[in-house]
Parts: sequence; C-alpha cells; structure tokens
Amino acid sequence: MNKTFVLALFTLMLFSCKGTKTVTGSAEDLAVKNIVKSHQLASPDFSTLAARVYVVYEDDKKQQGIIVSLRMEKDKVIWMKASLLGITLAKAKITPERVSYYETVGGTYFDGDFSLLSEWLGTDIDFHKAQAILLGQSIFPIENGQYISAVHGDKYKLQPKTQPFNFIHSLLLLSSNFKIASETLSQPSEERILTIRYEDYQTIEGSLYPSEIHVLASEKENTTKIDLTYRKIEPNVSINFPFTIPDGYSEMKL
Repeated sequence: MNKTFVLALFTLMLFSCKGTKTVTGSAEDLAVKNIVKSHQLASPDFSTLAARVYVVYEDDKKQQGIIVSLRMEKDKVIWMKASLLGITLAKAKITPERVSYYETVGGTYFDGDFSLLSEWLGTDIDFHKAQAILLGQSIFPIENGQYISAVHGDKYKLQPKTQPFNFIHSLLLLSSNFKIASETLSQPSEERILTIRYEDYQTIEGSLYPSEIHVLASEKENTTKIDLTYRKIEPNVSINFPFTIPDGYSEMKL
C-alpha cells in the first residue's frame, strides 16, 4: 500500500439523495434560478449509510483494484476499510476537521488536516467538497445571479459569470433529475485539471445514488484515474466507526 491507494481511499465517500422536486418546463425555458433551486433540492437527506464499493486506481505506472467497506454519518464522519481475505489492509476516518489513515503493509499512518489530500489531488479540497463529489452535487455553492446556463442536449451547462483568476469551473446537470453529469475544475497556469463524471443514477428506497463515479486528475504529464462502482448501498442503518492507529507505526511524510 502506498499513496496510490491512499488517494483512492481519501477520495471515496458515499451518499444518498431523495427524489428531487423538479421544476416544470423544457430544457430551453428554465431560468438559472430554477435550475439552481432544483439542484439544491436534489441534495441528500439521510443520517447514516453503509456500502461496499469496488475502487480501481490507475496512474502512469500501474493499475490497482480492491473492495472497500464504507460507512458514513452525513456531514460528520466518513469511515473506510480495505480488506483482503478478512485481513485489514488499510483504514481511514475523515471528519470535517481531520483526516486519519493507516495501512498495515508498510506500517505507516497519517493524522492531520486536509493539506495532504489537497497536495495529492492538485487542488484544494475539504470534507464538504469531497462529500459533494460523491453526492452528485456541485463542489462549490451555485448561487443565483452569479452563474449562467446553456442547454447541451438533455443537460444544462452552468458556469460562473466571472471565473476566479487562474481557475475555471463548469458543470453539466441532467435535466431529468438535476444531478451532476460531470464537473470540471482547472488551473491552466499550473496545467492542472480535475474532472468528475457520473454514470446512470440508481434508485434505492426512493432515493437516487450514482452507480459509478469516474475521477480524472492530471497535472502536466501525470494522470490519475479513480473509478468507483457501488456494489451494495444500505441507507439509515445502525453503524459505528472504530479507528485506532496501531502502536509502532511510522508517520507518513509528504
């Protein structure tokens, strides 16, 4: 286990979203404020969640896939464990304030803030941004009056009226449920780009969940791909989040 799988674990979170309240009208005549409202109404409404997820990580040197157990308490805790034949390979616990992780093969751990994850992803990220990625929601708040929209087939394209300096943000929303089809963040001067793409959404107990999420992060000549496929999702179940860094492990350094 090295930082390739650590990145996949830190990227991994689970989500739930209730059926959306749609705004009537065709793709051509919806105002930005109605698109924004519908996307906000598509935000998740759950307390806890448990899942099994197949994660495939690929960079310029290798490809690696593994099943990960995932537990989540909305807005509070993300807990992940990678195991093989009943043996724990790695475990992570993420809160809005802290990222904690250890892996058993190398006997290393990390316990700190989100600066490590931001360094690996090549863009600033925190608990709520990472949670939004896996909810099919926009990483940044979409505020009416600050975004413009355009119709792209069965999707709406939204982007800020004025992009921040050296930063470009855009997203495509599905007109059927106002969940995100894809979202892109780029920093041209740094040759960095992060793209999150969603496959079809599935309905479980009346709520929408992405079936697959594909993350592509590149910086200059280096490219990282992370594919998440959800094998089992159980919302609102009784769960706990056991996590203790074993004695004798060495702290990971950037």
